[in-house]
Order: sequence, then structure tokens, then C-alpha cells
Amino acid sequence: MKIITAVEEMQQTALTLKRLGKRIAFVPTMGFLHEGHASLLREGRRLGDILVLSIFVNPIQFGQNEDLSRYPRDMEADCRIAAECGVDIVFTPDAAGMYPAGFQTSITVRDLSLPLCGASRPGHFDGVSTVVTKLFNMVQPDVALFGNKDYQQLAVIRRMTQDLNLPVRIVGMPIVREQDGLAMSSRNSYLSPEQRQSTLCLSRAIRLCRELYGAGMRDVAGLRRAAMELIEAEPAAVVDYLDFRDGATLEPLDTADDTTLMALAVKIGNTRLIDNTVFGEGL
Repeated sequence: MKIITAVEEMQQTALTLKRLGKRIAFVPTMGFLHEGHASLLREGRRLGDILVLSIFVNPIQFGQNEDLSRYPRDMEADCRIAAECGVDIVFTPDAAGMYPAGFQTSITVRDLSLPLCGASRPGHFDGVSTVVTKLFNMVQPDVALFGNKDYQQLAVIRRMTQDLNLPVRIVGMPIVREQDGLAMSSRNSYLSPEQRQSTLCLSRAIRLCRELYGAGMRDVAGLRRAAMELIEAEPAAVVDYLDFRDGATLEPLDTADDTTLMALAVKIGNTRLIDNTVFGEGL
């Protein structure tokens, strides 16, 4: 497994591999890998001749007073997981290499970036779109894999890739959960044992709404009310948003169907957690 830190070396390596006819699979991450990331890497190993993992905590997708400085990092553990999953190249650029002096370009996916996390974190998806475009140019992937836990991010990246005619196939992978239902996230490491128990209100709210939908409830207001009551019964939980949207366009809905996305963001203490489900798909 090769570790590359320089942007120019990564791009030249990728271009050489492409000239040799190699198919590149790519998993971009911010590191502190867990089983959710590993599931992407294992699928990437199946889909490509060369598997590239990037680890880069992207400063331009963090807002003021967010957790950029304390975002968890463990390069040694990350490289161990990468090796176990068959990664060929770990690309670990630094911020100066990614955003050299004078950098002033950004990518905006206008409408999909506005609701849900976009409303709570203005500019976040501009930072995501910009860094992913840059990484695609450096790594030259044929296929890139992202987790469905960040559903809106995946929608934004798919739209951007299509709109800019980028020759990359985007693959979304299922949410990986702990045994008790909590969606795996690097930020789960922030939680105290008591807060960890409080987080279960997210997956319980999703489970409740899926059960209500399965029993025939289609009224979005009723589904939202039931989920809010469950989460608000948890004293440590503060709801950022809990919404039901069209799974493709993220437009708001009054009536749910199999393509409806239920998405929520909840703060437990100082930790903001997100989760989602699409009613027509299994958890």
C-alpha cells in the first residue's frame, strides 16, 4: 500500500494508471475510519483494478464554531483498516496543497444544497462540491463510492457529476449501523456513555415512522408529529430538523410514498448527528 501526500504526485500516478488501462475506484473520506467506511472500501476493491482512499479533513466545508480543530484523527488506525480492505493508494494531502495561496474557486449545486443540512450549515455543500471535484481531478476515478448516511451530500455529488459531465460513476452504499441501531459516524466518538444512550432516539424515530408508513399512514404532518414526540421525550436531544422530502429532488412533501426521504439532524450535547431512511428501502 502506497501513501501519497503531494497533489502533483497523486495526479501523475493516476494519469499513468489510466494510460495503462487500469480502472480506478475511489473512496474519499475525512478519516477516523469505521465499519461504514470499510464497507465502501470493500465494494471499491471489487469494482476497480486500483483502489484509492483519500483522507483529508476539508476546512472549507466547516462553518464558524464547528468542529474542524477537534475532528477526530487517527492515521495509524486508518492505514490499518485501509490495508485490511485491500487499498492500493492512501492519498493524504494537506490544506496548503489542496488550497494554495490565491485559491478562489468554488462549486455550487444550487437547489439541492439549500434545505436540510444546507439550511443549518450555510456554505457546507459548496465546500463538499469543491473538494470532491478537486479530488476527482487528482485521482481520476472511474467509480467513486459514498455512504447513504450523508444522503443530501450524495444527492449533491450525483447532481454535480452529471451537470459537469464528469466521467465518474457514483455509487451510494447502505448505512451501516451499530447493533442498537445508531448509524456509524466518526463523530460518535464525541459522545459520553450517557449521551450514547440518548442517541438511540434517532433510529427509534425512524423505526416508528417506517412502522406507521407500513401500517398505511401517508400524512407527512402526522408522521412528523409522531417522530417529534418520540425525540422530544429524550431530555438530551435538541432537534435541528426533522423533515420528509422527495428522495430525488429533496422538495417538501405533504403525502409520503415509497420514494419519500425521512431525514433528521439532532444535537446530543454538543454533537450533531444525522440519520435518514427512504420508506421504500430496507434499513
